[in-house]
Amino acid sequence: MTTRTATAAAEDRDAALRVLLPAGVGILVLCAWQAATAITGVPEVLLPSPAAILSRLVAAAPDLLRHALVTGGDVVLAFGIAAASGIAIALLISASALLREALYPNLVLFQVIPKIALAPLFVIWMGIGSPSRVTFAVFVSLFPVAIACIEGLARADRQILQLCRAICATPVQTFLAVRVPFTLPYLFSGLKVASTMAVIGIVVGEFVTARAGIGFFILHASSKADTAGIFAALFALCLVGFALYAVVVAAEAAARRWWRG
Repeated sequence: MTTRTATAAAEDRDAALRVLLPAGVGILVLCAWQAATAITGVPEVLLPSPAAILSRLVAAAPDLLRHALVTGGDVVLAFGIAAASGIAIALLISASALLREALYPNLVLFQVIPKIALAPLFVIWMGIGSPSRVTFAVFVSLFPVAIACIEGLARADRQILQLCRAICATPVQTFLAVRVPFTLPYLFSGLKVASTMAVIGIVVGEFVTARAGIGFFILHASSKADTAGIFAALFALCLVGFALYAVVVAAEAAARRWWRG
């Protein structure tokens, strides 16, 4: 009992440190930033202080909330499509060694293409509305999911797979009992990357085409040299990305508990 209590206490301490250390560093950076702007007297248009950014954030909160809802809706839609499509592509490619040899190198090739440079093409193909932004974000965030899922499916333990064949387990049983648990860490790693890429894709699309959204707010603030407004919008954008990332982390924890039984 004593050993178990000590172990639990150590885990609680480690969990607290994982929260407190980053928070402490962030607070120190903000304090140093505030002090530096006060001491040097740097113009606010170049680098506003954290206090000025907070004041602008509070003042612009209603507008930022409206724009964040537009951006967040597009991000969630793009991420959902990218996740489903990436998993489907991975299952298709992993179903056949021939398909893997034929398609996987091309998938990796598409991954290294500088996709942001292709944003204007999506405007030409699909217009200036939300569909072009969502499609571009799907294109940006699809590949990390597909590649991670393919790698996970390929790394299932061969000895366990042979054991499943020896006991005459069906392909579906083998897939659910063996391949899925091995794939989950890879899949959710890809989903975490895709969640951030979806945000980037939507914001880049908003820079090009949107009349609403956080990207549009940033452009509007930039045109007025409202640097504090830009930082406030970046903070709101971080909240959108963090919320989606947190959902992925929670889904990973739930999936691990489910397959662990």
